[in-house]
Amino acid sequence: MSPTLVRHQLPNTGPVHDDGPAAPTGTRARDWAEIQERMLVPLYEAAYDRLGVGPGTRLLGLGCGSGLALLLAAARGAQVSGVDADERRLELARERLTPDGMPEITRLVSGGLADAAPKDAAFTVITAFHPVGCGGGAEELAAALTAASALAERGSAVVLGGWGPVERCAAAGVLRVAQRLAAPAPGFGAGWRPAGRDDLEELAERTGLRPDGSGRVACPFGYADMASAVRGMLSTGLFDGALEVAGPRQVEKELVEALHPYQRGDGTLWMANVFRYLIARTR
Repeated sequence: MSPTLVRHQLPNTGPVHDDGPAAPTGTRARDWAEIQERMLVPLYEAAYDRLGVGPGTRLLGLGCGSGLALLLAAARGAQVSGVDADERRLELARERLTPDGMPEITRLVSGGLADAAPKDAAFTVITAFHPVGCGGGAEELAAALTAASALAERGSAVVLGGWGPVERCAAAGVLRVAQRLAAPAPGFGAGWRPAGRDDLEELAERTGLRPDGSGRVACPFGYADMASAVRGMLSTGLFDGALEVAGPRQVEKELVEALHPYQRGDGTLWMANVFRYLIARTR
């Protein structure tokens, strides 16, 4: 099965509107791919290790972004498909998943989850790595998981990702900038909120999934300099409401202030974080 990428509305996969005044068109999608997305590699790898993702795995990535998690699964031998709301990130995923010098094998379809389904067999793994509870859209994510589960084999694994305890996530203090500045924006929500202890289990229950184990993974955020840190944080999409309300100048100013305690003497920045994942099963 060739890798398949489909445009589909999902929460917290980055802005579905234009990148906005804080960056030229396409820049924030590229910042996500080149700066921020790699911070979650330990989460992806931990889940894949636990599930034994490899040859014979047919994986669907919900909110696949610019495709790094799909690329890691494909490198293990899995057959991969992905859906996301952000066309610019999907174009970057297309670049990653199409080998140089080979005919285009990645299909980009504007449609629903059915367009991502394998033609010959059902999915065996579904991933939703973007943190549950961020950026609103809980209803949309639940609906996407329900629809995706219908395309999977019975008993297939569904991976849900989320932030760990707030006291173990240094980035929480930085993300509170987005929460505070976005508060007056009714169309955007808070963008970020601290994780609830049972967020992932509650989502699984709402979508008819059966919990089957969980884990915690260290996912430190490391940046070469302050400019990279600001660009990386803005690329998450969690600051969209703050940018709408306060404007890019104020948001970037407060971001620098919040990031300053994590800057080292050599100019690099380091924030220790813990992420959590839940393995659930389709019924």
